[in-house]
Amino acid sequence: MPGTSRDLTRLRTAITAFFALDGFLFAGWVVRIPAIKHQTGASAGDLGLALLGVSAGAVLTMTLTGRLCRRYGSHQVTVVCAVLLSLSVALPPLTHSVLALGAVLLVFGAAYGGINVAFNSAAVDLVTALRRPIMPSFHAAFSLGGMVGAGLGGLVAGALSPTVHLAGLAVVGLLVTAVAAPTLLRHEPPSAPTLPHNEPSSAPTPAPSAPSAPETSRRPRGRIRGLVIVFGLIAGCTAYGEGAMADWGALHLEQDLDASSGVAALGYTCFALAMTIGRLSGTALLERLGHGRTVVAGGATAAAGMLLGSLAPSLWAALLGFAVTGLGLANLFPVAVERAGTLAGPSGVATASTFGYGGMLLGPPAIGFMADWLSLPVALTSVAVLAAIATLIGVATRRAVPN
Repeated sequence: MPGTSRDLTRLRTAITAFFALDGFLFAGWVVRIPAIKHQTGASAGDLGLALLGVSAGAVLTMTLTGRLCRRYGSHQVTVVCAVLLSLSVALPPLTHSVLALGAVLLVFGAAYGGINVAFNSAAVDLVTALRRPIMPSFHAAFSLGGMVGAGLGGLVAGALSPTVHLAGLAVVGLLVTAVAAPTLLRHEPPSAPTLPHNEPSSAPTPAPSAPSAPETSRRPRGRIRGLVIVFGLIAGCTAYGEGAMADWGALHLEQDLDASSGVAALGYTCFALAMTIGRLSGTALLERLGHGRTVVAGGATAAAGMLLGSLAPSLWAALLGFAVTGLGLANLFPVAVERAGTLAGPSGVATASTFGYGGMLLGPPAIGFMADWLSLPVALTSVAVLAAIATLIGVATRRAVPN
């Protein structure tokens, strides 16, 4: 078990590398979806069914991964899932039918869902040991990895086939895993430091992390489960907004505000960049405000930003709204997962992650249905509504788990 600050720093670096790798590999796959659609001859509907394999694999695996983490350890499960994710990202270009594509995406989704639960569980343990709210920094690494993966994919799309590109990503994934894995495998997850009762802490009222184990164990099990579900709802509200922005933001700018396709693409870029910046500054924000007030402030900011982004009559006001939304949503998911993991360990992380992934799945089709019934701008206000709900949940649970 790591006992020195150097060991904990090494663990933090290794876990951060896996977060970044996850975002990098997933984004690299996403940018090649159009080429693979053409390769398999899939219709839009067939492709949608095949892509459900990613979602189904992730959701089915998340709960199982929580159990595996409890039995074998989150570090070991992270490494195994990283290898599977790296290998499986190279499989989609090798398929030539929708059925085969759906099957390999099921494997890819299972690895993706598994590593998300495993490295979030490892991160929660480290946050508890460090007694600093550094969870947003891990999710910032995921966002940065995704931006690099998407940018690199766009650059090489015209020069490399999907087979070569994704095989290259697989090699990068295996190399990163080979470098980062020994640190995880050498150390068991750290535990929170304990101070003698007569020795005051030298830290100035720390805002992190977990309640002590005895305090958690005194909570009624039913109440713990209820709180985990509540934090899962916050994760779901956040991920709903991320999914909606990814799939519908550009279309709103192009269709409703007459933006060119190039300018419309800036919508999600503004959102993703602001979210990354928000996560990079998340630790300082949590240390200043604490977890409860960060959720309240973030949800309220996201709600206001999305109302501006969806209803503004001008393009630049909408882009500003998208950026404000990204800043507001940035730290809600990391805080929700950390709180759930603090209360219930890997199973809490699994529950919150499943809710979050469910929200990301629900967002795009829900926006589509509402856009058909009403209009796309009105449909996008549902992101603001769910951000407001996350705010209210944050108000109601501010004292449920100590900061």
